[in-house]
Amino acid sequence: MSRADAVLAMTADRRDLHAHAEPGWCEVRTASLVARRLAGLGYAVRVGREVVAADRPGLPPAAELAAAYDRALAAGADPEYAALVRDGFTGVVATLATGRPGPVVALRFDIDANYGHESADPAHPAERDGYRSRVDGVHHSCGHDAHTAIGLAVAHELAAAGGPSAGEVRLIFQPAEEGLRGGPAMVAAGVADGVDVLLGCHIGVQARETGEVVAGYRRILASHKFDVRFRGRNAHAGISPHEGRNAVQAAAIAVQNLLAISRHGDGETRVNVGTIEGGETRNSVPAHALLRCEVRADDNAILGYLCDRVEEVVRGAAAVTGVEARVETAGGAAGADSTPELAAVVGRVAAGVHGVTRVRDTADFKGSDDMSSFMNAVQDAGGRAVYFGLGSRLGDVHHAPGFDVDDDALVIGRDVFLGCLRELGVLG
Repeated sequence: MSRADAVLAMTADRRDLHAHAEPGWCEVRTASLVARRLAGLGYAVRVGREVVAADRPGLPPAAELAAAYDRALAAGADPEYAALVRDGFTGVVATLATGRPGPVVALRFDIDANYGHESADPAHPAERDGYRSRVDGVHHSCGHDAHTAIGLAVAHELAAAGGPSAGEVRLIFQPAEEGLRGGPAMVAAGVADGVDVLLGCHIGVQARETGEVVAGYRRILASHKFDVRFRGRNAHAGISPHEGRNAVQAAAIAVQNLLAISRHGDGETRVNVGTIEGGETRNSVPAHALLRCEVRADDNAILGYLCDRVEEVVRGAAAVTGVEARVETAGGAAGADSTPELAAVVGRVAAGVHGVTRVRDTADFKGSDDMSSFMNAVQDAGGRAVYFGLGSRLGDVHHAPGFDVDDDALVIGRDVFLGCLRELGVLG
C-alpha cells in the first residue's frame, strides 16, 4: 500500500471508530471489528474470556453492558465476535508466530473512549467533517481511536510482508484503559506471559506537534481509582431534620478534605474528585451520596500515603455526620518507566521515519496509563518495554470536548512500529 493510500485508510478507520465511540468494557463494536479484520489477515485471534480475566474493576451495570451490545450490533458489529466479547470481555489478542528462534514482541493498543460530551462547535473537525461521536455522552477525547487505527495498519503491513521473519509478534488491543482497568485484567489473564519486548505509544502527550516523537516516557504515574459511598438516613427536612443523617453533607466535607490532602515532598502527587452524586428529593435529608475519585503519584510508596489519607478523610467525614461510608476500588495501576535501551531503539528508528522532524529521548508522562501493567509484567520477567510519544497537533487538550488529533500523525506511528520490528529482527 502506498503511503498516500495508507493515510487515507488509517484516517477512514480512525474516523469510523471516533464516530462509534464506546467506553470501557463496552467496546463490543470496536473489538468485534478488530478481531474480524485480524482474522481475515491470517492472524491467530483470541478474544473475550480467553484474554480478559473475570475480575474486572469498574464494570458498568448490566443494563449498560446490554445496551452497548445492542447498540454495537445496530452499528455494524461482527455478530460472531460480538457474542464472544459482550458483557465486558472486550479484549483482542492476535498473533503471528513463525516457530523459528527469535524474540516475542508485543505491541499494545488501547481501544476505549471517554465519558463526556463532544463539542458540537462547527469549527470542531469532527463536527465539521461528519465524524463526531454518535453515542451520546461518550467520545474519543484521548486518542485511543488513533491508537487502534495505527494497530490495524501495522497488522496489515505485517501480514502483507508475509508475517514476521523470526520469533513472534503479538498484537494486544486492550479495553478499559480509562480508569486503569483493562491492563491489569489482561495481564492477569496471561496476555503478557512470555513477552520479551513490549512497545506501545500515546498520541499527543507531551508532544503537541505533528512530526515530534518522544522515544520513551518516564515517570508514568501510579494511580488508584476509587468510589466513596455514604449511607445516611432520610427524614423530613422541615419537620424532623434532627432524625436524619445527611450523606450529602458527609460527601461535601469529604470533597473539601480530599482536595486538601497534603501533597508529598518526595515526589509528584495528584488528587481529584471527578463526580459527586447524592440525595433523593429537595425536602428530605439525603440518605445517599457517591464520589468518584482518584489519586496519583510517581512512587508506589507515596501512592500508599495518599490512599491512607483518603481512608482517614472518609472516616472523619462519616464520623462527624453520623453516616456510614465505604471506599471501593474502581481501578488502578503501578507506575512505570520505559527501558532506556529500548527507547534508544525507538529514537534511532524514528529519526529515519518520513515526516519526523524532532526526536526527544524522553519526557515525564505526567499522567497514568495502564500500559504500565504490561510494562511491569514484562520488565519484571527480564524483558524490555517502552511507551513512546507520537506527536500531533490537537484540537484541544486531552479529555476536553474539543479534543481531536491530526490524521497525518497516524502513518508516522505506523512506520515507527514497523521500523522497530525490523530493528528488533522480527521483520525482514
